Amino acid sequence: MTVRHFTPEGMLQPVPYHHVAVGTGTKHVHVSGQIARQADGTPVAPDDLAGQVAQALRNTAIGLEGAGASFADVLRLTFYVTRWSPEKIGDFMAGVEGVAEEIGLRLPLPPASLIGVAYLFEPDVLVEVEATALLD
Repeated sequence: MTVRHFTPEGMLQPVPYHHVAVGTGTKHVHVSGQIARQADGTPVAPDDLAGQVAQALRNTAIGLEGAGASFADVLRLTFYVTRWSPEKIGDFMAGVEGVAEEIGLRLPLPPASLIGVAYLFEPDVLVEVEATALLD
């Protein structure tokens, strides 16, 4: 399977993600919203956006691996962040950059959206990550 990430000339730059992903393959992998919890449900990094971003991405990597994929196969990421404000981008990116090498997430990111939400399913959950990948 091949995924090519790029940002065509004429699109907004710089951003921490590519604007376009082109994938060839036939098997779609969708990893549902991952949060900062260990496998037993223990919360990770309470009240720490960077720490929660890192753990949610680790959990996303586990889901991808379980399907035979990796971040190299990811076409798109979606992040949901509670009580978002632009001032939080530094903490958000610190979480991404702090775990990227560990989980094989190349920077800039694949095409991504960051969506601010008022609340996720539990009050201590600050971020949720979803991934879509494509395999042969």
